[in-house]
Amino acid sequence: MRKYSLADRLFNEFDNMLRTVVPANTSTTSTARPLPTAQAIPALSVQDARVSAALMRINHTGEVCAQALYNGQAFTAKTPQVAQNMAQAAAEELDHLAWCEQRLNELDSYASRLNPLWYGMSFALGALAGAAGDKYSLGFVAETERQVSAHLQAHLQQLPAADTRSQHILQHMEAEERVHREQAIAQGAAELPSEVTQLMTLVSKVMTKTAYYI
Repeated sequence: MRKYSLADRLFNEFDNMLRTVVPANTSTTSTARPLPTAQAIPALSVQDARVSAALMRINHTGEVCAQALYNGQAFTAKTPQVAQNMAQAAAEELDHLAWCEQRLNELDSYASRLNPLWYGMSFALGALAGAAGDKYSLGFVAETERQVSAHLQAHLQQLPAADTRSQHILQHMEAEERVHREQAIAQGAAELPSEVTQLMTLVSKVMTKTAYYI
C-alpha cells in the first residue's frame, strides 16, 4: 500500500474541500441514495419558499462543516482505524449534503457564500480534536451530532407546514445524526470540557445566523 507524503495528503484535502463547497459538484449531487421522501415538490408561497430556503441553506452549511470536521479529524487521527472511521463517517454524511443541495435547487435558491470559510474553520477544529486523541475526537463527534440533531429538530418546527418535502428530508437526517452520535459514544467517546462545548455552541450560532441570509 502506498504511503502518502504530507504534500499528497494536503493536496487531497484541498480536493475534498473543492468537492464539498463548489455548488452543483457531481460528487455531491450524485448521491448513492435518493432523496428520502416520496412527497412531490409542493407549491409554496413566496414567503414560505424564502423561509424553507433559508433553513435548508443553514442545514447545507452544517453538512459542509460536518465534512470538514470529519476530514480534519481523519487527517490528525492517532490510529489508522480512527482515521478510517472518520473518513467513512464523512462519506455517509455526503448524502445529507447532496439532499440539502438538491432541495435548495428545487427552491431556486443558493448555498451560503461563506461555505469556504466555514469549511476551513471546521477543518481546523476537527484537526485539533483529532490531535487531542481518539477518545476526545469521538467525543467531538458525539457533541457535534448532538448539536446538529437539536438544530434539525428546531428547523422541523420552523419549516412552513406546506413544505412536507423538506420536512421529510430533515426527519431522515435527524434520525441518522442520532445514530452517528450513539455510535461515537459506544466507541468510547470522552466527555468534552464545558469550555469546548460552549465554544462549539457559539460558533454554531454564528454560522446559523449568517447562513440564514448569506
